[in-house]
Amino acid sequence: MASSRDKLPTDKPTNASGQDVAAFLAKLAAVPSPRKDGVRGRLLFGMDATASRQPTWDRACHIQAEMFTAAAGLGGLDIQLAYYRGFGEFKATPWLSDGATLQRLMGGVACLGGKTQIAKLLRHALVETKAKRINAVVFIGDAMEEDGDALCHQAGELGLLGVPLFMFHERGEPVAAETFRQMATLSGGAYCPFDAHSADALRDLLRAVAVFATGGRAALEDHSRRERGAALLLTRQLNR
Repeated sequence: MASSRDKLPTDKPTNASGQDVAAFLAKLAAVPSPRKDGVRGRLLFGMDATASRQPTWDRACHIQAEMFTAAAGLGGLDIQLAYYRGFGEFKATPWLSDGATLQRLMGGVACLGGKTQIAKLLRHALVETKAKRINAVVFIGDAMEEDGDALCHQAGELGLLGVPLFMFHERGEPVAAETFRQMATLSGGAYCPFDAHSADALRDLLRAVAVFATGGRAALEDHSRRERGAALLLTRQLNR
């Protein structure tokens, strides 16, 4: 499969339209709810930290902190940040239970040029969830320079273990989009493109995933009644 960075730079950006958001939330509504046995939710937050992501890295730092806030009071949420950058560098933080610590760690990361390492991220997710169940994996990236078939196979493995991938695709480049959509489908998750003009939609969708990972659909419905924005569309989908 071709690399998404082989495309010409004239590819048009794609933002998260209302249709994209509704489709994403409909997919989220169809994902089996996490167990509600008092165990804290666990969400792996995977990020592309190659050079092309630098302009939106700071925005992501603020967004992930809001994910903790959205999940507060629902039994708690643990998040692990995993990222790749530079020449084969892949790192993962410990599992963290507060947004301030994760935001501080993310703030110390500088994006470096290099190729994508999505396969390493997926292998890490497989190892982690076999050790202790992960409720969801969020991925934020803009490119794919690997074997798309191999990535889809790994996504399918996560799906068999009940770990959905929520793929947030910056700028919606077509080759990466095709692979990311297939990965989301095979894992039982969802795909949504975004750009600099859809930061609010991205924030709301990530908060919705965090609430889902913590408390399932019932928590999402309650969240949507208290919050406006993208999460509100989910209740409409569920009530049809």
